[in-house]
Amino acid sequence: MAVYRSAHALVGPLTPGRVEAVELPLTSRLRRGYRTEDVDAVLHRLAYELAERSRLLGMVSAENRRIKGALRDWQTARSAAGTDSGSMAGHRH
Repeated sequence: MAVYRSAHALVGPLTPGRVEAVELPLTSRLRRGYRTEDVDAVLHRLAYELAERSRLLGMVSAENRRIKGALRDWQTARSAAGTDSGSMAGHRH
């Protein structure tokens, strides 16, 4: 999928404010509205950006789950080691 490039709008990273500030050129005076190709290009760029952000969010969520799992495993191992050494210390006295 190609990325939208235009002198009119959406150059660089998208933010909500930049999307709200988009100003598309109007059609000729004989027709009302915006040029179809400009609207299509903006919609294409927005779809691309949303898909990319969804992909990145999925990656971040998976990494977050992996880190939480590793931390949980580490805490469980530390807790078990502390319990074992605590019971051994009781036997030494």
